[in-house]
Amino acid sequence: MKQKVIKSPCIIGVCAANSGSGKTTLIEKLIPQLIKKGLVVSVIKHAHHKFDIDTPGKDSFRIREAGATQTLIFNDHRSALITECLEDKFNIDQAITQISSDTDIILIEGLKTMNYPKIEVHRKETSNKILCEKDSNIIAIVSDILLDIKIPSFDLNDISSIVDFIVQYRNSYDDDPFLENCPEGRP
Repeated sequence: MKQKVIKSPCIIGVCAANSGSGKTTLIEKLIPQLIKKGLVVSVIKHAHHKFDIDTPGKDSFRIREAGATQTLIFNDHRSALITECLEDKFNIDQAITQISSDTDIILIEGLKTMNYPKIEVHRKETSNKILCEKDSNIIAIVSDILLDIKIPSFDLNDISSIVDFIVQYRNSYDDDPFLENCPEGRP
């Protein structure tokens, strides 16, 4: 009997100095291209404001409001796990462990200060600074202008090259220096 190899997903953040720079749009374009490369992709999306994915009055909403720490809503096609942060502090490392082990790549939208590898989105009209100048966790930058920087840079519309970079990065993930800071070698 073959033993199942448990793999850890490659984690890459997509960040920007300012809101409205196109992080979500970039991720939306990357996902289908990464899937075409045979990869399973998951996304963690950071929201700046209070949000609710449940409908007031529905059973799952009422159960959560009654005090359940976690509520899993599912049907044959989809599931959603709602976890209340008891300490009013989100733990990205814990959230990553909740992602399916079948995932090859986890893209994290936002969280520009996290200590994971990130791709910066920089737009001439929106971005007020270049984050990679002070953040060594940024492994590449995508922009609508030509930038003179020391890390790989891509045109914002060159999705194919960005995907190739991500796939190459994922394939070399086992040798990634970011993993030295992660417990048990992986986040």
